[in-house]
Amino acid sequence: MLKFVLLVNKHGQTRLSQYYQYQPLQERVSLEADVVRKCLARDLSQCNFFDYQDFRVVFRRYAGLFIIIGCENMENELALLEFIHLFVESLDVFFKDVCELDIMNHLEKVHLILDEMVSHGEIVETNKYRALAPLAAMHKAQATGR
Repeated sequence: MLKFVLLVNKHGQTRLSQYYQYQPLQERVSLEADVVRKCLARDLSQCNFFDYQDFRVVFRRYAGLFIIIGCENMENELALLEFIHLFVESLDVFFKDVCELDIMNHLEKVHLILDEMVSHGEIVETNKYRALAPLAAMHKAQATGR
C-alpha cells in the first residue's frame, strides 16, 4: 500500500503531494523535508529505494523532477519504479513532453491523472490511456460547450 506520492524539483521544492494515510500537517512537513533531503543527497550509483522509519521510499529522477513514493516495506520496489515510469509516460502523453511548469500550471489535472491510477493507496490502473480517458472526456465536454 502506498503512503504518499511526491513530485519534487531538484531544489527540493514540492510540486505535488498526495497522502493516502492521515498525517498531521506538521508531521507531513518534517517527513517531506527529511525524505526529499535523503533523495536529493543520493548518488546516481546508489539504488532508487531505501528504508525510512517504518516504511520504504522509492524514487526516480526525470530531468529536474523527482517522483517519490512512500510505501509499506513489503511492496515490490521494481513494480513501483515501473509505476513511476508509467505515471510519467501518462503525463507525457497528456502534456506532450511534460515539464515542471506543466505540473505547476495544471496541478488539478495531474492530481486527476494520479487519482485515476491510485485509489486509497492501491494502484488500480496500469493502462495510461484508460487513466487519461476521464480527462479527455472532460476536455471534449468543455470543447462542445456542455
